[in-house]
Amino acid sequence: MSTDEPPQQPTPPTGGSGDDSIPVEVVPPDDTAEKDPLAELEGKVAALEKEKKENWDRYLRAAADLENMRKRQKREIEDAKFDAKNKILKEMLPVVDNLERAIEHASQAGTNPIVEGVQLVLRQFTTAFERLEVTAIDALSQPFDPNLHEAISQQESDQPPGTVVQVLQRGYRSQDRLLRPALVVVAKATAKPAE
Repeated sequence: MSTDEPPQQPTPPTGGSGDDSIPVEVVPPDDTAEKDPLAELEGKVAALEKEKKENWDRYLRAAADLENMRKRQKREIEDAKFDAKNKILKEMLPVVDNLERAIEHASQAGTNPIVEGVQLVLRQFTTAFERLEVTAIDALSQPFDPNLHEAISQQESDQPPGTVVQVLQRGYRSQDRLLRPALVVVAKATAKPAE
């Protein structure tokens, strides 16, 4: 070896474990992997529109259910108030009936200061009933109405059949509802004598 020659650089080995190159795997192009971005966005928009419609329908159903529940609760509260009021009124009606009977019986005997006092008490009850929107059912000489009257018996009369000829107990309404039906006697056609 001569000293005039430059030293040789060692050549890197061409194989084995000392290779510094990074292997790259080449994948052939796949036609199905490439998607049209516009079609993909249109699909997402359609899915979102469908979800929006479903959410809106759910919202409408929930709002309707809530409104129905509010109406039902309001009606139940009104019914509970009405029932409580009617329970008290039904306890008072026999008192009014007895006062009316006492006045009717005593008026046959003539004027009496006690009768006048009972009439005043009855007038107070009537005024209180008016304030509570309780009205008496006018049944005498009216056509029989099963929604307002309770027929106790029938009686032959010259009035048309089905007409109330006698009121045994007055009926009452509270606002637009029946508080107590009137107990009545209803006319029936007179029997024709057999020939």
